[in-house]
Formats: sequence, C-alpha cells, structure tokens
Amino acid sequence: MKHRTFGRSGIKVSEIVFGAGAVGGILIHKDDATKREAIRRAIAGGINWIDTAAQYGNGKSEEALGWLLPPESNMRGATPGSNPYVSTKFQLDVENLKDIPAQIEERLVASLARLKRSSVDLLQLHNRIGSKPGGRVMTVEHILGKNGVADGLDRLREKGLIRHMGITGLGEAASVCEVIRSRRFDSAQVYYNLLNPSAGRSMPKAWTGQNLGGIIEACRASNVAVMAIRIFAAGIIAADERTGRESILTTDTSVAGDERKSKAVFGAIGTDQGTRAQIALRFVLSNPDISCAVIGSAELHHIDEALQAAEMGPLPRHVLARLDALYESDFGRV
Repeated sequence: MKHRTFGRSGIKVSEIVFGAGAVGGILIHKDDATKREAIRRAIAGGINWIDTAAQYGNGKSEEALGWLLPPESNMRGATPGSNPYVSTKFQLDVENLKDIPAQIEERLVASLARLKRSSVDLLQLHNRIGSKPGGRVMTVEHILGKNGVADGLDRLREKGLIRHMGITGLGEAASVCEVIRSRRFDSAQVYYNLLNPSAGRSMPKAWTGQNLGGIIEACRASNVAVMAIRIFAAGIIAADERTGRESILTTDTSVAGDERKSKAVFGAIGTDQGTRAQIALRFVLSNPDISCAVIGSAELHHIDEALQAAEMGPLPRHVLARLDALYESDFGRV
C-alpha cells in the first residue's frame, strides 16, 4: 500500500481509506463476523484510516467501530496489525444555530460514546456549504464567523478531543473554496470520480453535471488534504445492480444519467485495466493532488478488489486520453 501526505498534518495516509458509510454499508447491514473480517482485511492490506459519520446508519457505523477496533485508536501512524486513524463527521441543525460550538461538542460527545474512545483524529462538518442557509446548507459566515464551526472545532482541539478538523466540500463550489482558502481546516472531502472530475480540472462545454471547479486547486494552494469521495458514484460506476441506497449528492446529476455515462465509459475503455470498480479507483489515484480515496464496500471481495487496484497503480495516459474524449461529447450525447 502506497501512502500520501495528508495536507499540512504530517500524516502519511494510505491511498485507500476504508469508508464505513451507508451506501456500501458493510458495517451497517452485514453480520458481526463479516464486519470483523472487513476491518481485518482492510488493516492487513495496509489501510491505515477509517472514515465514518454519526449519520451513517443513524449511529450504527460508529457503534460497530466501537467494538470492532481496539480500545483507544490513538496511535500515530498505523501499520498492519496496529490501530488505524479514525475520522467521523457531524451535521448541524441549520434552523438552530444559536450556539454552534455547543452543538458541535454535543454531537462529538455522542459520537465518542458510540466509538468508545476519548478522541478522534479528524472531525468533519457534514453539512453542505452555500450562499443561502436552509435544509443541510450552512453559509460561509456560519462556518468562519465568530463562534462558528471553525471556532467550535478549534476549542475541541484545544481540549484534546480532536486532532484535525475538516469539511465536506459539497454545495456551491465558490463557497466551498472560500472556506478552504481560509486555511482554518486541515482537510476536505471532495466529490471526484471518472464521471465528474470537475473538482480537479476544467470540463468542456458539452459535459453535463454539477461543476465543482476550483475546489482541488484551492486545497492544493492552502495545503488542505483532499479526501476523494463518491469515487464509484454511489456504486453506479462499479456495477449494474442497484441497492436502493444510491443517494445523489450533486446537482444536475441523476442515477439514469450516471448509468448512461458509465456505459459509455466502459464501452470505450473495456476491461483491460481491471474491473469497473478498479478502473474507477485507479482513475482517482491518477490525480497526485488527491490525498486518499475513500471507498465504500458492500461485500468482502470489494475490499480485495480495491487493494488489488491500488497495487496496479494509476491508469495509463492512453486510457485517460479516452476519458478526455468522452468528456468532449458528454459521453457520446453530442
């Protein structure tokens, strides 16, 4: 397993992070023996980071990690057989932001209880970021203003409850970039996959999807770690079977649209570069600005597939060139 530098933190993170989310759902929907084996395989394969959230399975993911991981996963720099880094996320009630720091601490305390530990390596805002508040969307002022999210996280770090602080880079790209450029945060989870790589490059006029342009560039300029998320587009890239958990996180995006694009991709690329999931992961690892790729797994063999893909390394240039041609035509639409 190769490692990359996690922003300004000094941490060397495995290229693959074990995502304990609801879309893959292996720590939420499977039996205890399968959950235990999933963590064992990930760590044995060199994965040194596990990412979860309070919202995943309404706390079930954190609860599973509470008994699956050794007590106090606080060691710096995990190796196979030792303790991985652990990150989690919190979501705030946008209709009740009178005391943001208190609300964050309340949520963290609940997460720590489920995780059965006294601190986490990274705590991340799970709300989206935009110009107008409402629903799950918080504004830049809510995050960077006095007694906002950044101030609240700073206090938790001073208390020793967290080591690093991050955001989920979803919402409006301009607002996300403004938060990143503040240098208040150590990391950003960024939507990035072979159907929508706009966060890390300019896209041609014909391409359709939410344009997240500028986000990875802002991270690079501010030395903020990039955790690539939705690298399988909620599983749509990886397989034709649907689970019913294919939630869409970006605008101008649909399951049907991503299915159309995926079909065009693999019609052009074929299977010489691995399985569909392996090609998707290798695409993400082809970008040196990505600190790590967060993978979700539904089955044990998905973990094995991902580990094999990491060994294969980034996609060759001629395959990336085929993707560039597909973007020019919006995957054959025009």
